[in-house]
Amino acid sequence: MSIVKLNNQAVKNATAFGSITGLGSMIFIKKLTASSSATLSFVDGTDGVVLDNTYKEYLFTFNNIHPATDAVKLKFNLSIDSGSNYNVTKTATNFYAGHTEADLTGFGYDSGLAQSTADAFITVGDIGSAADESTSGYLHLFNPSSTTFVKHFISAATIYGSNPQSQITYGAGYGNTTSAIDAVQFKMSSGNIDAGDICLYGIA
Repeated sequence: MSIVKLNNQAVKNATAFGSITGLGSMIFIKKLTASSSATLSFVDGTDGVVLDNTYKEYLFTFNNIHPATDAVKLKFNLSIDSGSNYNVTKTATNFYAGHTEADLTGFGYDSGLAQSTADAFITVGDIGSAADESTSGYLHLFNPSSTTFVKHFISAATIYGSNPQSQITYGAGYGNTTSAIDAVQFKMSSGNIDAGDICLYGIA
């Protein structure tokens, strides 16, 4: 068995895994930083954003997204008209596991957030708004420019919850449209995104 060697010296800086055929590279496209922002939107062709057939997979990473309002969730939506409307019907599912500071644990599925005709939820648990509370994670969007298939997505996020607790949410689903997706918007279920950043990468 051959040893897999990272191309770069540090894992945090690695953008390609040269010894594994076919994994490709992460190509940085755009970073948006929240500052009491109602939404963070990535629109193809705007401010350097690429969200077209250049790549068949796109990755959004979110780092320490801090809500202005306590006990809210992070969610997203898709657009087929360059951000004029974020209203793509989606079918989604999720499961989560949690552990509170009071040493209570839980594992489950939130049927209320499992299917949505509007926004899809990245977090199931409620994110806290205290100074040290936030959420971090990622969203994969597959082949958004296809005009043949629906638009699959997979997400994972960890939160410092308002109760307080640690919770991990795994989500997946599809935007039920064969039109090309050309914009993605993130927002909280209520209130603004106080701080944090979201980065967009293309997977080559």
